[in-house]
Amino acid sequence: MVQIVDTDGSRKVGLVDNARSDFLRVLKDTSSTYELAMGAARQGIGLELLVNQKLTEINVDYDQVAAENRLLPPLDHPDPAHFLVSGTGLNHLGSALARNAMHTKADSSESDSMKMFKLGLDGGKPKKEGEVGAQPEWFYKGDGDSIVPPGQHFELPSFSLDGGEEAELVGLYVISESGEVYRVGFALGNEYSDHVLEKQNYLYLAHSKLRDCSIGPELLVGRLPEKITGTVRILRGNEIIWSSNFETGEGNMTHSISNMEYHHFKYKRFRRPGDVHCHFLGASSLSFAQGIKTIQGDVFEISAPEFGRPLRNPIKVEPEKSSFSIRVL
Repeated sequence: MVQIVDTDGSRKVGLVDNARSDFLRVLKDTSSTYELAMGAARQGIGLELLVNQKLTEINVDYDQVAAENRLLPPLDHPDPAHFLVSGTGLNHLGSALARNAMHTKADSSESDSMKMFKLGLDGGKPKKEGEVGAQPEWFYKGDGDSIVPPGQHFELPSFSLDGGEEAELVGLYVISESGEVYRVGFALGNEYSDHVLEKQNYLYLAHSKLRDCSIGPELLVGRLPEKITGTVRILRGNEIIWSSNFETGEGNMTHSISNMEYHHFKYKRFRRPGDVHCHFLGASSLSFAQGIKTIQGDVFEISAPEFGRPLRNPIKVEPEKSSFSIRVL
């Protein structure tokens, strides 16, 4: 599913047409995936069933929507303050190695990052149903205002030291009116971060995550493949300055998705009725680890066959420092 802005400014939800992937089939009486998901939870029916009930023969040109930058994130909330964006890192070997290289101590002893990765390797996938696995890393990314629509630019703040991609799988969730957690589906995500800042000191990790991010453009509903191989690229003009495959899906993770979900939603504050959650599930490949420094105008492109169209976002440098003051009341 894809959320879009129509030519008249109204919002619509479309289903990617399997027969013609350049068209979206519009859902009737539906202006948001959030509204659709909450309705399915309220009625106690599956999301796929409700989508099929609302499917029309009205088609929208997907190419035109993308070209005109009318794509929206595949899930959002009418009030961005009720959309929590968080994540789990150190869940793939590639990110653990990159983080370990950043944070290895002078005496060459094992870093906390590698210790955390090994905790997941040893206990992140409980063998018995109902067992609780090892607790993964957790970080706060922002609220709904931190999510940049597909095709729109990432801001590189004037105080940033770097702006680097993290190609990841994201889980998208709504909390029903009765407080139950529902997974709406999965999407591709770019968990854009400041790795130079993080490298200075591991305790700067929290600061390094407080940047823009993007998800989509397509929401995959239903079963997720065990293993997914995608491609991440950085384009500078017509040149590809860096490219890599990335491996994701539960078969490539140290923690099961259900274990990461448990350790996030075990907190009551994350089960507030009506809220939306986007949880990044870890990266396996980073351009920063290979010495890439991004600049104004570079474009990140993340794709995987299971998720249809690629997620693309250019970088825009903030022209000057934000001016603000703290006043005493």
